Amino acid sequence: MPDSDSRVGIWDIVKVPFPYTSHPVQQFRPALVISGGLPDDTPFMIWVLMITSAANRPWQGDVALSDLMAAGLFAPSVVRTAKVATIEIARAQRIGRLPSRDRTKVKARLRAVLEGVALA
Repeated sequence: MPDSDSRVGIWDIVKVPFPYTSHPVQQFRPALVISGGLPDDTPFMIWVLMITSAANRPWQGDVALSDLMAAGLFAPSVVRTAKVATIEIARAQRIGRLPSRDRTKVKARLRAVLEGVALA
């Protein structure tokens, strides 16, 4: 994997080793950066949301990407707001950026997911 981009920030789409809860395997896949750590964190961590193929079974809270070229992706895809992971920023390679028009939907659906967890 090429060197990471230390300028990775919120709304960037990155390629990262995304962990799976059902088996001890990590697969490199696209993800959306939703939060960055503080510069004095060791290691520097970011929160990401999984991005998956739109052909997969939909989940509540999925947000379809409106501009694949801007996102750096080639196939119709969705941001899966219910799949959050913490990743070392050194493992993230920037491949694109979430289109502005998709950000409001991602924020609203992520907020709904987090409020549902907090109320449970």
